[in-house]
Amino acid sequence: MNMALSIMHLFTKVKPASMMVELKTLNLKIGYGIEGDINAYSISPRQVLIVRHEDILNLSIKPGELRENIVVTGIEFDNFIPGSLLTFESGAEIRLTFHCEPCKRIAHLVKSLKSIQGKRGILGVVIKSGKIQVNNNFQVQAHKFPALSENPYQRFLNFMIKIPSGKVVTYKQIIKGMGVDNSYLRAIPTYLKKTSAADYPLHRILDSKGYLITYVNQQKNKLETEGVKVLSETNLVGNLNKNFVDIKDYLWEDNTIYLK
Repeated sequence: MNMALSIMHLFTKVKPASMMVELKTLNLKIGYGIEGDINAYSISPRQVLIVRHEDILNLSIKPGELRENIVVTGIEFDNFIPGSLLTFESGAEIRLTFHCEPCKRIAHLVKSLKSIQGKRGILGVVIKSGKIQVNNNFQVQAHKFPALSENPYQRFLNFMIKIPSGKVVTYKQIIKGMGVDNSYLRAIPTYLKKTSAADYPLHRILDSKGYLITYVNQQKNKLETEGVKVLSETNLVGNLNKNFVDIKDYLWEDNTIYLK
């Protein structure tokens, strides 16, 4: 007889760098994440972190120490994979996207980060709203969705091709859409240069304040061809013109990109 799949613990994080708060109930919101949680964001593929109790038990890690939101039990390792769909009693659903990478924040919990590779939990997005509670049962369907790449650069490329003509995104949105830590902001210029020879719409990327990027070829012309109005301002220390876009008029926001 198969063991029932159920929720053992629920946690949320309400402030940056704060301790996880254990709760009996979480409210999941479609295209957003956990209500009140610091990681809730419409275009993020890492709205929720789920771990198997069996994995942390083997590693002698206490629930909540991996900064996870949901601890589940009973799910077979082969079914707990990116691309699986978890359906809870309330009708709430979570799409598993990619494995949560081991990092220095949890290094003190294990002998080596390699020992927890693939067992740190799997990230997910909420694709149907509903409340979940401790001891609720759930169902799992493996291979229901494509798994997202474990490689951040590949997720960068996949995010780029979703940006429609006539719209722009900022560095901050790219970070959120890739599902990486803010420390990756410094990697974006490298990604842009690495991709410059390929046919990706890099001209639709602006820095966090809306300025055009000097090493993106023909960015002003390409944006204007797509109907985006490019403005200019004079630098206070000289006559250098800086081009920018009024973000509020052209910013691309789509909270459905990981819902299907």
